Amino acid sequence: MATQDGNVERSLELLWAGRSRGRRGPRPQLSVARIADAAVRIADADGLEALSMQRIATELGYSTMAIYNHIPSKDLLLEVVADVGAGKPPELDGDFRQAVRQWAGALWAGFRQRPWILRVPLGHTPVGPHQLAWLDRLLRPLLAAGLAGAEARAAALHLTAVVRGTAQISLQLAGPRTEGELARALAGVLDPAEYPALTALHEAEAATGPEPERTASGDELPVELGFGVDRFLDGVEAWVARTSPVRPAPAP
Repeated sequence: MATQDGNVERSLELLWAGRSRGRRGPRPQLSVARIADAAVRIADADGLEALSMQRIATELGYSTMAIYNHIPSKDLLLEVVADVGAGKPPELDGDFRQAVRQWAGALWAGFRQRPWILRVPLGHTPVGPHQLAWLDRLLRPLLAAGLAGAEARAAALHLTAVVRGTAQISLQLAGPRTEGELARALAGVLDPAEYPALTALHEAEAATGPEPERTASGDELPVELGFGVDRFLDGVEAWVARTSPVRPAPAP
């Protein structure tokens, strides 16, 4: 879903220059930054559906028209809020694999903390300072591992999509039933002849028990994310080894 504005220049003005403007006065002047901060507080407390220009105006003590004078549409508001809500990326350390896993874990944790960000429609490539900082932070270990410029960008976008998509699915499927309860329920309706792979999977999981839930902190990633990230890293390493005569050492 694209934003109705579709104006990257207007987005850049709001995301970069507009948030630093303001004048001195008896109280802090209304600015894009104050509007965005209020919007993040509302979304954190009551979800994205509670976010409106009127709600923000009430929160800040201004008229709705005053909010529109700074951010002229709901689409642009969502774009600004998503960037502010993303926050700053983490500092990465360790080798290539550890740095990328840290990045993926931090992005995953951010989506879990603010799941409403996953519901913000993307009208164009993110151009906000926070979201570009997340991209830049991931590109560093990818480039240091030996990927060429275009390869590193493609790999970064792919990994971002993997973490984002996995987080969306994980949150949508979260419910009162545990995975074990769901597996037992499905076992009663799955026909092994029609669903042989699913049947084998559920039988194997029933025999071994479910994977313990893990958090995305330190070097640990949740099982639904960690397997894909590790195989992604395997692929990057194999590609670099195959295409580079001398593989550069990762940056410290």
